[in-house]
Amino acid sequence: MTEVDLALGLRLSRQAQWNQTETDWRRFLDLGGEGCFVAEVDGTAIGTTTTCIFDAVAWIAMVLVDVEARRRGIGSALLGHALAFLDAKGIKTVRLDATPAGQAVYEKLGFQPEYSLTRYEGVASCADVECHTEQATAAMLPEVSELNHRMTGTNRARLLARLFVDAPQSMRVVRMVGRLEGFVTSRPGANATQIGPCIATAQAGPILLADALNRCAGQRVFVDVPSDHVRAVETLEAKGLKAQRHLLRMYRGKSIRDQIEALWAGSGPEKG
Repeated sequence: MTEVDLALGLRLSRQAQWNQTETDWRRFLDLGGEGCFVAEVDGTAIGTTTTCIFDAVAWIAMVLVDVEARRRGIGSALLGHALAFLDAKGIKTVRLDATPAGQAVYEKLGFQPEYSLTRYEGVASCADVECHTEQATAAMLPEVSELNHRMTGTNRARLLARLFVDAPQSMRVVRMVGRLEGFVTSRPGANATQIGPCIATAQAGPILLADALNRCAGQRVFVDVPSDHVRAVETLEAKGLKAQRHLLRMYRGKSIRDQIEALWAGSGPEKG
């Protein structure tokens, strides 16, 4: 997949009513490089998938097939091609967030379930209390990336740097006694503003989520959280957000253990 195929990606994500924008697709290409693929039938492009490598961990996402070409094994072929690419790179762990419809396909390819995620949506409202966060700076990115790596077991420095470049004003942090305790960012989408990732300690998580919702007041938002993260769920439901759908985080190869209590909002199904 190259920049020439951006229109295809946008068309397919719109067709599926997914949330990605052109900026998201450009980020996939920049981070995924030669690991993003297009499926063609008789010279016509009808499907996509992306991969992104974070050291020994990779994510697969954006498995999309034109509605007129489904049920013909094209999605499975794209997945198989992406997995072969990652295996050739020596990637030890491949992860993805599966829809209920996709779970059986992924299981046949060797993926195993990790934990459930719930997407919450609604119109963000402003809290009555002030949330004490500060604007992130480029100089903070190594510290932000280290915290993320420690909590998620994955070095996502490249992703976080790109999210900061795309929307620097959206990345906020909380410090307590001089120590970084968490961060949150957000980005506009085709259907709603996606809040996340938000990686934080128990003390900073509610502050960062509330601050992000305050800053998105009046906007429709999506927030993806582990379904068993009770405090994150309570924080979102207290703000009037409702469960929209469920995803299943899955892996193939070596298991990576997230500290689920630190995952206050995911990056979206594209990057976990």
